[in-house]
Amino acid sequence: MKKERRTIILGGGCFWCLEAIFNSLKGVEATPGYTGGETENPTYQEVCKGVRGHTEVVKLIYDTKVISLEKILELFFQMHNPITINRQGNDIGT
Repeated sequence: MKKERRTIILGGGCFWCLEAIFNSLKGVEATPGYTGGETENPTYQEVCKGVRGHTEVVKLIYDTKVISLEKILELFFQMHNPITINRQGNDIGT
């Protein structure tokens, strides 16, 4: 069976939890990273300081024959509340 691979980038506060949960799903590969900001290749320490404008994200590559985008988004919004400003679970800050 040929894989049908798609990519989506999701930002939900700290990427550590998102990465761990999505990597545990069959048909999903999650890679943490950053988007936006002023530095082309920021370090984790620079991003954590919140002074360069980056957002932590996970890039998901998923097989649509194994898991749907709808399921991925359902799980994402169970983990992340987008209307909670500067907070994701126990993580506080920009």
